[in-house]
Amino acid sequence: MPFEVPALPYDYAALEPTIDEATMKLHHDKHHQAYVTNLNSAIEKHPELASKNPEELIADLPAIPEAVRKVVQNNGGGHVNHTMFWEIMKPNGGGEPFGEIGEQIKSDFGSFDDFKKQFNETTAKQFGSGWGWLVFDGTKLQIVTTANQDNPISQGHYPILGNDVWEHAYYLKYQNKRPDYLAAWWNVVNWEAVNARFATAKSYKK
Repeated sequence: MPFEVPALPYDYAALEPTIDEATMKLHHDKHHQAYVTNLNSAIEKHPELASKNPEELIADLPAIPEAVRKVVQNNGGGHVNHTMFWEIMKPNGGGEPFGEIGEQIKSDFGSFDDFKKQFNETTAKQFGSGWGWLVFDGTKLQIVTTANQDNPISQGHYPILGNDVWEHAYYLKYQNKRPDYLAAWWNVVNWEAVNARFATAKSYKK
């Protein structure tokens, strides 16, 4: 069965004013859909891949036939990244992290404010299109970035949280002010969903 873009768990305008309705429609309906369409086209040419889910596909890229490997990397990554992105945001989100992820952030970064500062500064410096991520190395949390639609799963790390810094994610509202977007984004983070992903990350085996 072909992969599909998941419906948003909230209305297009629900994350206003942090993320505007026009950006959400374009980002979800056009950009995410394009990744899924391209991924499905690649899978059609190699039906042996159809039994795998998108995370499994990008977890072992060397096993993907060379003819479609880059397509799967880019578009499978785009599908996985955006599926996560919609889930870790919610209306009236934000605030201090709580639960196990809150405790781990405090332990590894000293405070939530220190973590946000480091995450925002690191992600703002990502050259060109890409993502900023929070991953767990088995001992502590780490902030990493990837180019394009690459996902930490390809390096053996399950992403706990990620922010999209492709220009299509913020340009309609923030123009070239990526740091302003990064600072505002924390107002819509769904910490319940992030805690669930942290639980998965702690037991993740590639």
